[in-house]
Amino acid sequence: MDFSILPAVNAALNATAIVLLASGRIAIRRGAETLHRRLMITAFAVSTLFLLSYVVHKASRGFENTTYHAVGLAKTLYLVILATHVPLAAAVPVLALLLIRWGLTGQRERHRRLARWAWPVWMYVGVTGVVIYLLLYRFNPPAA
Repeated sequence: MDFSILPAVNAALNATAIVLLASGRIAIRRGAETLHRRLMITAFAVSTLFLLSYVVHKASRGFENTTYHAVGLAKTLYLVILATHVPLAAAVPVLALLLIRWGLTGQRERHRRLARWAWPVWMYVGVTGVVIYLLLYRFNPPAA
């Protein structure tokens, strides 16, 4: 089976999650709690689909890494983005599950306190995920 389309699907899922997260934040700032809840749960669902698709793609390639062939500053910037993206991406599912749990069980103050820093982390992971896709699959120079 050909899974070569999955990196583009994954980037689209990340981009969709970004839009949902931004929309969810706007909704809660406007006092639209029900809309906020729906948007954030949908963002979590989309992110879950991303994770499943990512694992399928990686498994289909024997967990082989895709190399970014740039050199100099471009390579350094890519590695910095990757080094921040990976550990934060590992934290997002835990943060998101806590936020959903506390939001749905009425633990509003706990939810708000965590959301103040977890939301930017989730957004950063989504944005850098799209950037990494673009660098690896659209703007990756040929191997030297």
